[in-house]
Amino acid sequence: MRIGVVARLDVEEAIQLAGKIVELLIEKNIETVLDTSVMERLNKYEELSCPLEEMDTDIIIAVGGDGTILRTQSFISPKEIPLFGINMGTVGFLTEIDPEDTFTAIEEVLAGNYFVEKRSQLQIRHNSKLHSALNEVVLMTLKPAKMLNMEISVDDEVVEELRADGLIIATPSGSTAYAMSAGGPIVDPKVEAFIIVPICPFKLGSRPTLVSDDSEIKVKLLREGKNAIAVIDGQTEEEINYMDEIIFSKSNDYACFVRLTKDFYRRVREKLIKGGLC
Repeated sequence: MRIGVVARLDVEEAIQLAGKIVELLIEKNIETVLDTSVMERLNKYEELSCPLEEMDTDIIIAVGGDGTILRTQSFISPKEIPLFGINMGTVGFLTEIDPEDTFTAIEEVLAGNYFVEKRSQLQIRHNSKLHSALNEVVLMTLKPAKMLNMEISVDDEVVEELRADGLIIATPSGSTAYAMSAGGPIVDPKVEAFIIVPICPFKLGSRPTLVSDDSEIKVKLLREGKNAIAVIDGQTEEEINYMDEIIFSKSNDYACFVRLTKDFYRRVREKLIKGGLC
């Protein structure tokens, strides 16, 4: 087994925990590679250093919150390397293990007592460019306090012409992120669907919509002079101009996660409480 280790860089505890994980893996004679950025912060393990985008391992242990998971996935896609998340974030819906359980959990993984869960991703096309998103794409205005005028269609059928502060197209994984805060439903990851969630729509009748992930969703900007920005998983931004069409469909590539238990709903309940949301 070859294992990679990454961590969020803005929390010293996460960096130090990543160092301790590397120590454990070395003691266990596990072939280990360490994200170069983390190595530079630890100032050791230079011989294990590897840029994140070049990692090719059996598993990547990610120490951080959902942002760390999304950042890591954006670099390793489409290699489908399973991610094992240690939660050092605020809530961490995509991570499974609390810091105090780190080493017990890693021992379970090394013993083979785990399974790999696949999560669907969005494929985004704009001006011949292709991107992928694990959680969501957020379309928002470039100018604060301005609304966007958009046409939304599903499989070439117009769903709505919308005036709103923005729009979220989310996967089931992203249903517990920004989409939930904007009034969208929590969707079990096993459900094969995408979620369309208007952000503060002008019409009260504009509600979140669940569509099959076999569908193709198209969004077009209708108002000249009101450009938008597409924020992909909070990691990448792309400007959308008047009459541009941005197309969403199911990616052929999955995000993969190392899981020890099948307890999605328990995790959701606990994370909502920890996040101060109920």
